[in-house]
This record gives sequence, C-alpha cells and structure tokens, in this order.
Amino acid sequence: MARVDRLTVYQTMLTSGLVPLFYHSDPDTAARVLHACVEGGARVLEFTNRGEHALEVFTKLRDIVQREDLPILLGVGTVLDAPTAALYIAHGAQFVGGPTFNKSIARLCNRRKIAYIPGCGTTTEISNAEEWGVEIIKVFPGQGLGGPGFIRDLLGPLPWAKLMPSGGVEPRQENIQSWIQAGAACVAMGSQLIRKDYLAEQNYQSIARTVQQVLQWIQEART
Repeated sequence: MARVDRLTVYQTMLTSGLVPLFYHSDPDTAARVLHACVEGGARVLEFTNRGEHALEVFTKLRDIVQREDLPILLGVGTVLDAPTAALYIAHGAQFVGGPTFNKSIARLCNRRKIAYIPGCGTTTEISNAEEWGVEIIKVFPGQGLGGPGFIRDLLGPLPWAKLMPSGGVEPRQENIQSWIQAGAACVAMGSQLIRKDYLAEQNYQSIARTVQQVLQWIQEART
C-alpha cells in the first residue's frame, strides 16, 4: 500500500516539476537509475509497466526506497486496466499512470486514495478525466499533439487544468522553458533523460547531472 497520501504525491510532482520515467528489466541497473535520479534531486519516479518482469523489478525498487528511506515517491506507469493497477497498488505504488484514461482505474484509485495520472489528448478527454477526480493530466504524446503551443491552447478554455506533457520533452534549456512558460504544471521525461547510451555505458553520473540540470531549468523558467 502507498505510504503517503495522494495530495502529497500531487504536491510533490507540482513542486518538483519533473517526473522521470523509465523501464529496465535488470534490477541492478534499475536500482542504479533510481539512485542516480535521487542524487540528481528528483522526488518522483515512474517505473513503466512494459516488460514481463516489471512487477518484480518494481518491487525491488520499492524495497530499496523503503530500506534506505530515500526521498522519492515511486509509482507505476503504462497501466491500461484496473487489475494491473490493483496489483501495483498492493505492491506499494504511490501513484498510477498510463497513456490513456480508464474509468475503472480512476474508480479504483479514488477508492484507495491513490493518485491517478492518465494520458489525454483533447479538451473532452481532459474534462472527462477531471470529472472522475483526476488532478494532474499527462498530455501524451506532448510533441506529437502540438508541443508547447498545444498546452497553451488547452489552457485557454481549461485554465484550471494541471497538465504534464510527456513525449517530446527534451533536456535543453530552451525546450524546458517553452513547456513551462506555455503553462505546463510539470513535465515527464523518459528516454531523453535516462538515455540508452548512458545505460549501456553505465554512466549513471550523467543521468544524475541531467536530472539536476533539468530541475534547475524548470525553476528558472518558473521565475
């Protein structure tokens, strides 16, 4: 079960501004990525449910977070149905994310007081998700839907929406600045942040430095 309430999860995402996300089948590699993100200052991490042994790796990461009392909230992403969401919640997921909005997942997460961050791509989808209690919307794929301009346009009729673009967010100052100044409440970053070449070279320090730099750019863009 989640160790913190969902309001804390939402506030941590919004305050930090960055949600790194990744999947790796090797538990040791995943653990090193976890530590690199913590070292870089990330306070939220999404482990995506994309492999046969994803739950096993997630559980090991959860154990590390609890045993070492790491200052990071660990959640699960790429969840498409309520049974999968329930499985991860039972194994300690602090939040549940996905590329689509699913009413059954929303109902489950509401009942268990777990933060749910679904992917939406239209004003109708966003409004429907908010009607089901969703606080932060993952705009996915962010760049494919129109980039920062799309975020700005969405906030015209929906100024209260808290939008987190995912897909196309790049670790470059001008890119981060464009998303934040367009109105993104926070950003999610996957392979652009936790790059395959860094993993292949076991260059975890570069992951930590990139996380730290992105967090700095987010705070600068906000001010």
